[in-house]
Amino acid sequence: MANHKSALKRIRSNEKRRVLNRYQHKTTRNAIKKLRELTDAKEAQAMLPTVVGMIDKLAKKNIIHSNKAGNLKSNLMKHVAAL
Repeated sequence: MANHKSALKRIRSNEKRRVLNRYQHKTTRNAIKKLRELTDAKEAQAMLPTVVGMIDKLAKKNIIHSNKAGNLKSNLMKHVAAL
């Protein structure tokens, strides 16, 4: 167990961060799945900017790697363009 006040605080803040990161990552993954399941081009076009923004936020906060974010966005754009 941690001996210093600052170490105890770091443990608490890390746990808060971890929970928030997991929530944001899971929400984004669900949005990506929902977008991939869409068959209507107009709906997909409307949803794409929102999902891309979510992916960019994850990459900015280093929750996912920036290259992974680029790959996800590229594949989603291809999917929407093919509809």
